[in-house]
Amino acid sequence: MEPALTRIGTQMSALTGVRAIMKDIIETLRESQGKTFINLSAGNPVILPEVEQLWRNSTMELLGSPEYGEVVCRYGASQGYAPLVDAIIEDFNQRYGLALISKQVLITPGSQSLYFLAANAFGGVNAEGNLKRIVLPLSPDYTGYGGVSLDSQALVAYKPTLDIDEAGHRFKYRPDFSQLRIDKTTGCIIFSRPCNPTGNVLTDLEVEKIAALAQPFDVPVFIDSAYGPPFPSLNFTELKPYIGGNVVHCMSLSKAGLPGERIGIAIGDERIIQVLEAFQTNICIHSGRYGQAIAAQAIRSGALAQISESIIRPFYQKKFAILEAALSEFMPPDLPWFLHRGEGAIFGWVWFRDLPVTDWELYQHLKVAGVIAVPGSTFFPGLREDWPHKHQCLRLSLTATDEEIVQGMKRLAEVVQRVYSAHLEPAITR
Repeated sequence: MEPALTRIGTQMSALTGVRAIMKDIIETLRESQGKTFINLSAGNPVILPEVEQLWRNSTMELLGSPEYGEVVCRYGASQGYAPLVDAIIEDFNQRYGLALISKQVLITPGSQSLYFLAANAFGGVNAEGNLKRIVLPLSPDYTGYGGVSLDSQALVAYKPTLDIDEAGHRFKYRPDFSQLRIDKTTGCIIFSRPCNPTGNVLTDLEVEKIAALAQPFDVPVFIDSAYGPPFPSLNFTELKPYIGGNVVHCMSLSKAGLPGERIGIAIGDERIIQVLEAFQTNICIHSGRYGQAIAAQAIRSGALAQISESIIRPFYQKKFAILEAALSEFMPPDLPWFLHRGEGAIFGWVWFRDLPVTDWELYQHLKVAGVIAVPGSTFFPGLREDWPHKHQCLRLSLTATDEEIVQGMKRLAEVVQRVYSAHLEPAITR
């Protein structure tokens, strides 16, 4: 059967970003015929024993609670499981000196669904027939933003400026405020902090400037804090959540050890939260309550925040240090390679300036060498400009073992050196 799809059906049935390349990665691993690969593509967090035990303990407490039947055998409120909402309010009010109330919190089935709600509630064609843009102020950014809008023309991203340390082989992306356009055509703004894939953290001043530019037009700013504090606290630099005004603080418990339970959290102005809640009610009634119930216990006890700071953050911070040291050891110093400054998240991001091949071709060369990474061009959703930089980067996961990271960087260095040398030799011959 060949079903006749609508325009939206055609758009939403196509894979975008990393999801599109994962098919090739899965087939490569399946058809490896005994060949062992160092897989640096994974976005799944490592199952840390202490984190798994936390969720086991929370589950046992739920199983022995008289609330068990109410949690799993009955429908709940669209806003979310009340004890979880209360636990979040109590934690944030105490931790950050806020005065949040219940109407400012919404629980969603994962953060991806949260951005789908936001993108389509505030972006796309409005009641007057005008296109309202979904703005990504800094590119590259999370690949999943490329699939959240039902209007393919609504998503717009902006090129960054680059702070480059030539001698140290490091760099950092920054918003280019001279190019960033926020006006009456803007529906909403979305960005991640810390950023997947680069590990970039926008400064407080940059966040405040973006929020200030959006405020006169009543444009909501959704800050994706899937890697931020207080859980999973995968920030390697000082970072405090920005909450208030037109800013909606968005979290996920996936990297805190619950990716399978799909729990997203939005905290913001109650008028914005009310719109998102109504949208969610029409789609799925409410998020799953089992994961919410065990999360409520872990947050209320303080265990989740504590284990995020003492176990999860140090684990990945050490992994990034290993990646950084291995690149510095194996990469030829005369080649124009640059590692993005590691300020958070669970990835390393490497840029090869003037790369003679595309990132996809480099990905293929690496597969031959037994290493799987993710081509960087999948992380520029909404950036329509033909910018060569988009095809010169790789994302490297920090979820591999220490030995795999070191060996992977050694093989990467060998492949990159061959690629640059093969391009230079014909020029010398001529």
